[in-house]
Amino acid sequence: MSEKRKGYITWDEYFMGVAKLSAMRSKDPSTQVGACIVSEDNKILSMGYNGFPKGCSDDEFPWGKGDPDDYNDKYLYVTHSELNAILNYRGGSLEGSKLYVTLFPCNECAKAIIQAGIRTIIYESDKYADTPATRASKRMLNAAGVRYYQYSPTGRKIEYYV
Repeated sequence: MSEKRKGYITWDEYFMGVAKLSAMRSKDPSTQVGACIVSEDNKILSMGYNGFPKGCSDDEFPWGKGDPDDYNDKYLYVTHSELNAILNYRGGSLEGSKLYVTLFPCNECAKAIIQAGIRTIIYESDKYADTPATRASKRMLNAAGVRYYQYSPTGRKIEYYV
């Protein structure tokens, strides 16, 4: 009898890999963010990346950080990856699920995460930790009992072998 293969990836590596792959779909020239929502029994429920809403052409809306007063700022139009993943879900409830995301959620996404019933967030980067939006996000997540922790990469290079 042979033993199981060694060196297989962890669930966190697997789902963060899916979130990173989702981020690669973003057409944003400066920031690509991906998200993957997973059930309590480790089944992928939904994915998302930052981009414009359905029907809003990637060629007609601004990708720059312009002046919000002249409607030429991408932040007025872009839907964040977490919200896209929540809105893309076509099943029942997301209650008790986990969210893997490449960038810590902002306050607006935190509201949607809490309302959707997501209980755990695993994030890769927290580069905006000191901003009011991220501090507000953590305050709400803490108050709502949503657990979050930073993804710890193993340092292993993920490669596919045939």
